[in-house]
Amino acid sequence: MEKVPLKELVGFLEQELLRIGYKEGTLLYYRANWKRIINHFESIGEDFFSEAVAMEYVDGKCDFFTKEKAGLLTQSNIYLFRIIRMLGDFQQHGAVSRRYMRSLSKVNEQIHLEILESFHLYCKTCEYSLSTQKSYQRITENFLSYLEARKHFVKDISLSDLTGYVNTLTGYSYKMVEFMLYGTRVFLRFLHSEKYLSDDLSERIPCIQTRRQIRIPSVWEHDDLLKLLDVIDRGNPSGKRDYAMILLVTRLGLRSIDVKHLTFACLKWEENRIELIQSKSHKPVILPLLKDVGWAIIDYLKNGRPTSDSPYIFLRHIAPIVPFSDEDHLSQIIIKYMRMAKLPISGKKKVGMHSLRHTLATALLEKYVPIQEIADILGHQDTDTTAVYLKSSLKLLRECSLNPELP
Repeated sequence: MEKVPLKELVGFLEQELLRIGYKEGTLLYYRANWKRIINHFESIGEDFFSEAVAMEYVDGKCDFFTKEKAGLLTQSNIYLFRIIRMLGDFQQHGAVSRRYMRSLSKVNEQIHLEILESFHLYCKTCEYSLSTQKSYQRITENFLSYLEARKHFVKDISLSDLTGYVNTLTGYSYKMVEFMLYGTRVFLRFLHSEKYLSDDLSERIPCIQTRRQIRIPSVWEHDDLLKLLDVIDRGNPSGKRDYAMILLVTRLGLRSIDVKHLTFACLKWEENRIELIQSKSHKPVILPLLKDVGWAIIDYLKNGRPTSDSPYIFLRHIAPIVPFSDEDHLSQIIIKYMRMAKLPISGKKKVGMHSLRHTLATALLEKYVPIQEIADILGHQDTDTTAVYLKSSLKLLRECSLNPELP
C-alpha cells in the first residue's frame, strides 16, 4: 500500500474493517484507541505511522516490554498491541492479513463464498483430518480476503497478487509459513482443476522446506511440572477437569484435540485401557488407562462434570455447557496454573499443552524406550518426527557424543 499520513491510514483501515464485518461496538473501541495514537504522533511531530514509534507509545502506556518478559500482560495490553500490529500490517499490505477476529469469515463476494464451500467439500473428499480442513479453510479465507481488499476476484489472480499475499506472511515462523504456502498451493490446484483458473498457479508459490530437526522442543523440568500439578485446586469442579486433562497429556501423550474429543465410549474400564481414533492421523491407538489418570477422570465424572447428555467427557463449565471447540488449544489453562505456581512465562518457550507431550517423549527416550514405540504412543507417522526429542535431552546428547551406536 502506498504510504499515506496516519489519519488517512486509519480511515482506509476503518473502511476495510467495515467491509469484513467488524461490529460497531468493536469499531468504537478501535476508534478511541486510534484517536489516542494519532494524538501521540501529532504531539511528537510525526505525520506517518511507524510501528517502532507506536510501540514506544504502548510501552509508555502499560510498561509493555517489562510485562511481556515477566508474562504479566493483561488482555487490554494485548488488545492495544494488536491494534498497533493491525495498523502496521495494513500500512504494509493494504489488507488485514492476520486473523484478529476468528469469528469473521472476511469474505463477502458471493462467488468467493461459493468457492469456499466447494473447496471445503473437496477437502472432505480428500479425507484430510478435521484440523487440516479447518486450517485450509482459514488459509483460503485469508487469501480470498486479501484479493477482495485489492478489489480482485479469483479469475483475475495475477503474479503480483501471489507475491503480495506471500509478503503478508512475513513475521510468521518458518513452519507456519511452510504450512500456509502449502495450503495456498492446494487451493490454487483446486481452482485449476475446477476450471476457475485456466493456468495452474500453484507452481508460482515458492517452496520453503523447513527442517524438522532445526528446532528444539520445549520441555518441562520435572520439579516445575510437579508444581503445576500441585497448584490445581482438585476440590473445584473446573480443577478436577483441568487436572484430568493435563494428566492425559503428561502421562499418555494425547494431543489436546484428542483430549477434547475423548468420549465415554473411548474408556474401556474393564480392560483398563483407552481406545481412540487420533484426529490428526486417523489412526487407532490403544493406551493403558493408568491408575492416576483413571482416578482423576472418575473424580471429575462423579464430582465435577456438569449434567449433560454430551458424549464428550470434558465440557466447558460456563454457559453454554458444551465441549471445547476445536480451535481452543487449552493453552490458557496451562498459563493460568503457571501463574498460580509462580512459574516463569517466556515468549521464547512454548508453554501450551503440546509442550507436555514434548516432555513425555523426552522422558521416554531417556528411559531408552524404542523410538518406534514412542512414535506409536504419540501418533507420529514418521520416527524422524520423534527423533527430534533427542535434542531436548542433555543426558542423551552427552551419551550420543560418547556412543555413536546409540539408537
